[in-house]
Amino acid sequence: MAYRRAVDLLPRGRSSVCMFWKTPFERALKVNCQTGGFNEYLKKQTARTLHTGSSMMVAKLLSVEELFAKRSLQGYLKKMEIDYRECLKAVDGTEERCSEDELRAKRTRVSLLAPLIHSIRELETKQRELAETETLLEDEDPALRELAEIERENCLKDIQDLSKKILELLIPEEEADLSDLVLEVTAGVGGQEAMLFTAEVFDMYQGYAQHHGWSFDTLEYMKSDLGGLRHASASISGPLCYKKFKFEGGVHRVQRVPKTEKQGRMHTSTMTVAVLPQPTEISFTINSKDLRIETKRASGAGGQHVNTTDSAVRIVHLPTGVVAECQQERSQLKNREKAMKALRAKLYSMKLEEETSKRYNQRKIQIGTKGRSEKIRTYNFAQDRITDHRIGMTVHDIKNFLMGEDLLDEMNSSVCELSNQEALMELLEENGQDNL
Repeated sequence: MAYRRAVDLLPRGRSSVCMFWKTPFERALKVNCQTGGFNEYLKKQTARTLHTGSSMMVAKLLSVEELFAKRSLQGYLKKMEIDYRECLKAVDGTEERCSEDELRAKRTRVSLLAPLIHSIRELETKQRELAETETLLEDEDPALRELAEIERENCLKDIQDLSKKILELLIPEEEADLSDLVLEVTAGVGGQEAMLFTAEVFDMYQGYAQHHGWSFDTLEYMKSDLGGLRHASASISGPLCYKKFKFEGGVHRVQRVPKTEKQGRMHTSTMTVAVLPQPTEISFTINSKDLRIETKRASGAGGQHVNTTDSAVRIVHLPTGVVAECQQERSQLKNREKAMKALRAKLYSMKLEEETSKRYNQRKIQIGTKGRSEKIRTYNFAQDRITDHRIGMTVHDIKNFLMGEDLLDEMNSSVCELSNQEALMELLEENGQDNL
């Protein structure tokens, strides 16, 4: 079945890229204002269908050109350029002598700012190339004009890519973004239908991990009588896996006619997803005196080892009462290792939530807190649609979406894009820049 994608959530404003800019960066960007080439290029490259349940949410998603037109961003970039020059002078020894600690701090600052400043200068170079190319478009030679048009397209693409790169470099990385993760799914309201849907979502995330080449190791898997899933957890490892998974946490709602429904009535059921960053043993340690480790016989289907050996492991963290269990492996040692991995992720997640709760409460979060109690997405089988309520985005073709490949990746990227924009706006506010 053909599906419609709604993946472009960036509104296209008419604001000039270089408004109010007073640095060399402005002179480079000024070409866009004079020719309008960049605006036309953006419209041609990104015009797509948008389905939204809330125009107010989407209105706050800004295009690259709209972000660069903000005084707050311009002022911040100018501040970074000045900061870089001053630190560079200190490192080169061209200004008064600094203490060793100050010099070390400025060296670190130079290395952190270097990629940003390099990208800004690259953008300036591309803008000068675009200005030179624009003059050739008026040449009398048709062959030269054709070559100039091709070069112009290449310059515009490079300008767009570099502008996005500059914005990405400004967004602060979260500590947990480079972590592995522990995924937990739990059936919610809806009985057996909720459990069946939980199994489908767990399979979707397994496909998502496979799509990105990440390892997927099941820690717990509690089946229901009809083949559904009461609760399951898995350890997922791979480059940037937590960064891509972290916005999946929350309540997922399904609307469909269950297999057990004889009168054809639509039911609404829910399931919960928790995504916990998995710290390393070095970065997060647990005192063994705070643990109570229990062993028991594994239950459920599984062959001769079930109910014959004490292979299942249950670990309780006494100060907090947090519990982790595992009975997937035949070896008690392996089950203990997996249970400790799950426990460490739960405790680390609690620590991060405590540290960031104040910041999240102060911000006007639209993408949400990634909490267990927040309804984030609806899967409507009758309409063959999936709607993310945080950004008002809808895509179609549930069958393909549940495969955990491109459609899920596109929706996830859109949520991440809004989160990055919010982080950037917060950064500008913290640095005393206005939002005009």
